[in-house]
Amino acid sequence: MSVWSKIMTALRGSANEVGEAIADTQALRILDQEIHDAEEDLGNSRDSLTEMMARQKVAEQKCTTMNAEISKFEEYAIQVLEQNDESLALDLAEKISDMEKQRKTEQAAYDDYTDNVNNLRNAIKQADANIKHLKHQLNSVRATESVQRTQAAVAQRHSDSNAKLTTALDSLERIKEKQELKNARYDAAQELADELANDSLTNKLEAAGIVSNDTDGEAVLARLKNKVTLRIESGKHLNEKN
Repeated sequence: MSVWSKIMTALRGSANEVGEAIADTQALRILDQEIHDAEEDLGNSRDSLTEMMARQKVAEQKCTTMNAEISKFEEYAIQVLEQNDESLALDLAEKISDMEKQRKTEQAAYDDYTDNVNNLRNAIKQADANIKHLKHQLNSVRATESVQRTQAAVAQRHSDSNAKLTTALDSLERIKEKQELKNARYDAAQELADELANDSLTNKLEAAGIVSNDTDGEAVLARLKNKVTLRIESGKHLNEKN
């Protein structure tokens, strides 16, 4: 693979990472909006449930009232029959029949409202649980992302600190080497100065005739003879004392 191909592959990889990062960010925003919309729909559903429950109560009240009315007219019919008034009893029976038909309609409406209320209540309960679950997941993802960003920042700072520390240690070693070199120079200079001073002093003593720089055989022989003479004289001195 050529260098140019490698560069293009690296660029495509970077573009994919950027694209995925943007998509992930947008996904969180979309999920946020979906949750917001779902909460609005849930609020509307609760309003609808409240309205339906009110209608259910009205239908129930109508059924209760009609049951009472039917019971009342049945009692009238029984009293009329006890009086052997067949014609009036028939009129009352037809009235009761109409009321029962109306009650059947109202009962059907009440049953429908009851079923719808139960279904809508269950749907609202499920939707509310789903929204809470989505919120929990979203908060968990965001919390994890925040922790990972913090960890990445800490790791980066730690890496930067290590790099800075390494650079500082390198600088410290260079400073110590320079200081040691300076000390060595000072020591060498002092040693050289001492040597020069000693040479100068020796020269002055030689010039004064106090010391001699002769190192030939005659000088060495004279020095040895002088030592022999000193030993002989020292021996004689000891014998005289004894």
